Amino acid sequence: MPGLVTLTDEQEAVVAAVREFVEREVIPVADELEHRDEFPTKIVEGMKELGLFGLTVPEEYGGAGLDLVTYALAGVELSRGWMSLSGILNTHFMAVYLLKRHGSDEQRQRWLPRMATGELRAALSMSEPGAGSDVQAIQCRAVRDGDDYVVDGTKMWVTNGLRAGLVVLLCKTDPQADPPHKGMSLLFVEKEPEARTFEGITIPPNIEKMGYHGVETTELVFEGHRVPVANLLGAEGDGFRQVMDGIEVGRVNVAARAVGLATRAFEEAIRYAQERTAFGRPIAQHQMIQEKLADMGTRLEAARLMLLHAASAKAAGARSDLEAGMAKYFCTEACHRIVTDALRVHGGYGYSTEFTIERLYRDAPFLLIGEGTSEIQKIVIARQLLERYKVEG
Repeated sequence: MPGLVTLTDEQEAVVAAVREFVEREVIPVADELEHRDEFPTKIVEGMKELGLFGLTVPEEYGGAGLDLVTYALAGVELSRGWMSLSGILNTHFMAVYLLKRHGSDEQRQRWLPRMATGELRAALSMSEPGAGSDVQAIQCRAVRDGDDYVVDGTKMWVTNGLRAGLVVLLCKTDPQADPPHKGMSLLFVEKEPEARTFEGITIPPNIEKMGYHGVETTELVFEGHRVPVANLLGAEGDGFRQVMDGIEVGRVNVAARAVGLATRAFEEAIRYAQERTAFGRPIAQHQMIQEKLADMGTRLEAARLMLLHAASAKAAGARSDLEAGMAKYFCTEACHRIVTDALRVHGGYGYSTEFTIERLYRDAPFLLIGEGTSEIQKIVIARQLLERYKVEG
């Protein structure tokens, strides 16, 4: 769907390249792979060749050095084909961002060149079985022992947890800190990709999910795993601030996924409405269907503009928790509404696995939850609005 925002020539070229790749390599096989919950190995190899894993890696480390807006646009196109593909990139991209923003020169030299090619892929591990939205409640601990930290604890909902060779781990290095967030740190944990056990790390069987298939979601169990002190990001106690900074770009990514998923749902619905006949004419000529199409198209355009606004604010280096929170909240809720209406346009066929809309309908709810629920976004948004519009006196 055409938008009102003018893209640069470089952004147009990236969008065109990713869209062509999606049309050729993703759309013909996505439904089948998704139904089998099969990791898209061939597609991921194609994403490597396109340079998508290094899209935001600085040029001096072998990447393309592009900005968050361009990455968001690529995420829209990938999610239009299959939302899980953008999920494979998201945690990797957040690790790249954290290294660029908070890492040392040695850490960047050590990891970014291999991350740019996709040879080394990253995961982000924050949630735990008893700590999701309440991040300060995490219990995973890292105790200093000479030149290492010894890590113990269980992490939950780790996207790319099995195949990643690098895990950005939020843990407590000072359990007695008050408030608790001041005792949190980020460690870059290196492990063997696809190994279920590795030097004190155990990865149980993948978590079965309603949707978001093809990309694994796992637990990570740490029992005496040793991480070099050199793998600490920044200083001890900086982890909560760092991960919240990273979550902002993650929320932009989730908003981009929502726009891509909603775009595909809209395309499926408006095509089906013109092909399907009822009462002697295409259902697109019936007023109730036209109302749904009008509502879907309007919400989609608003979501796209909000995504670009949030991505632009973050790319400019501005504090953007409000913009990222608004984009994540609005775009994902709009996506859920659009996908639901698209299923209704399809009628009974929308419930059939033969139609793509069934897959989209199962994927959409994840976006309401990932990188912070809609309810959490509302709290973030309200607090920032009250801060920005504070009444003095």
